Amino acid sequence: MAKVHPHKLASSASTSSKQEVFTLWMKSLILSSNGCVAFDSNGQIVYRVDNYDKKCSNKVYIMDFKGKVLFTIVKKKFSVLGMWEGYRADIISKKATGFSAKRKLMGFLSGKSLLKVVVGLNKDQSCEYVVENQMCKSSCKIIDNFGGLVAEVKRKITTSGVVLDEDVLTMVVEPHIDHSLIMGLVVVFGLINHKL
Repeated sequence: MAKVHPHKLASSASTSSKQEVFTLWMKSLILSSNGCVAFDSNGQIVYRVDNYDKKCSNKVYIMDFKGKVLFTIVKKKFSVLGMWEGYRADIISKKATGFSAKRKLMGFLSGKSLLKVVVGLNKDQSCEYVVENQMCKSSCKIIDNFGGLVAEVKRKITTSGVVLDEDVLTMVVEPHIDHSLIMGLVVVFGLINHKL
């Protein structure tokens, strides 16, 4: 039987000076649960989301490979299109807020939407991202407020050119970007599209 857990512990570094490529498996490692797992380029588990309650829950936890909570993502009540807040760790307080994300429709008939994100809700140091959905509901691009590409998620293609199932994705994160933050935005994107 194949082992699911890594042989050695993955690095806890959340940024890198080079572009990083992750493999996302949009399934939970826990039987009869919803969630996803992120593997680094060495095949080690880096992040995991296990939503024990139900699909599209109002509260989701992003954990590292040991199960330590890195982000708590909460859907805000009374939001028509959807608004989420991401809190660093498992503490829900204004001081621990890492980002706020709000869904916006691009065109009623097109069915396309984007996610407007404010990171670091401190007015002096905040920055904005836009998460744009692509052709399929699993793919997205994360763009900064200057129009630069921060990260991209798309269906994984093997080295021999085989396109894998919609549940297996490649997440490419540009240098000096917080990987756990990008994982948080991808999780919100998955919640919007009913993938988690």
